[in-house]
Amino acid sequence: MKKIITIIAASAMVAGLASCEQKPNTLSSAEKAEGWQLLFDGETLNGWRSFNAPELLGGWSVVDGCIQASGEGGDASGYIVTDKKYSNFELVWDWKLTYAGNSGMLYHVVEHPKFSVPYVTGPEYQLIDSEGWEEKYAPAKLADWQNIGVDYAMHLPDYEKMHINPVGEWNSSKIVYDNGHVEHWLNGEKIVEFEAWTDDWFARKASGKWTMAPEYGLAHKGVICLQDHGYPASFRNIKIKELPSTSAGKEVSLFNGTDTHGWEAFGEIKASVTKDGELLIESGDKNAYGYLATREYYDDFDLTAEFKQLANGNSGLFFRSIIEGEAKVNGWQVEVAPKGQDTAGIFESYGRGWLAQIDDEKENVLKPRDWNTI
Repeated sequence: MKKIITIIAASAMVAGLASCEQKPNTLSSAEKAEGWQLLFDGETLNGWRSFNAPELLGGWSVVDGCIQASGEGGDASGYIVTDKKYSNFELVWDWKLTYAGNSGMLYHVVEHPKFSVPYVTGPEYQLIDSEGWEEKYAPAKLADWQNIGVDYAMHLPDYEKMHINPVGEWNSSKIVYDNGHVEHWLNGEKIVEFEAWTDDWFARKASGKWTMAPEYGLAHKGVICLQDHGYPASFRNIKIKELPSTSAGKEVSLFNGTDTHGWEAFGEIKASVTKDGELLIESGDKNAYGYLATREYYDDFDLTAEFKQLANGNSGLFFRSIIEGEAKVNGWQVEVAPKGQDTAGIFESYGRGWLAQIDDEKENVLKPRDWNTI
């Protein structure tokens, strides 16, 4: 499950470039020793299923030692994902497209009933026959951010380093995701490199296709996804090596005492910082729900916050939550409310309601109009 906290009111080895002695969809002894694992056994689709589904629903098959997309998919369907979630990794694979073909490899995809497609959460390494597509659909043209090898709608490749084999021939790609450092490789050349979750990254997200996709790219962990975008495509030699996390045990301050940098507002909310370095949250002019959310996701954590209620309103702190649309939170909330209304209880919004309420004798722990620690 994704985790947003809210306040209410590669190696040099490239798949497909292996020596002719190595059979496709296998691991060499050296690869095994380095920690590589196969995501495709060459014979079955074990370990894969349809997005947001417990089983494989169709449109994908194994043909001649390759995972093959039938071309029956489209924008709203045709995605398969790994059973396992991955965080930091090197991921390599071979791919082959058909004329004008369009596909992609996505990662950190989050499955949830509120997400109908994977790309609203997971970044994508774009795979497309650019020349064939523009020839087939002339005079339509692809935007730069839709082209082959891009970090879709975010970062462009170094085109001078791109060497693409003709349609119908195999190409090899690699994604490196190392604690926010991201690389795209194509046929042995690094073509894209960037850092996730920087100010530049968030500016790109806010200025383009993902303006209305608040959860895009925030997850630090998720399933890996292959796309059938209406054209047959083939994949083989899909291998992954997991990398260690550098964030475990790291202490992070979520508020700098000066401004709301690192936070994003949703819905009707006023957020400011007082002269005493306190984060002040108020209802918007329409007196409707509003949220201030951390930009980043957090997995397992020990979180401490101090709060003081200045009015008898309803507030709270969400965790393991998602933002839906402009101002709707789905997830768990630590309640902050007047005395007698279960402050520090756990409430699940838009779901089951109360998960844990406060014993009546513990209601006196709350200090109204004074600082409390949660």
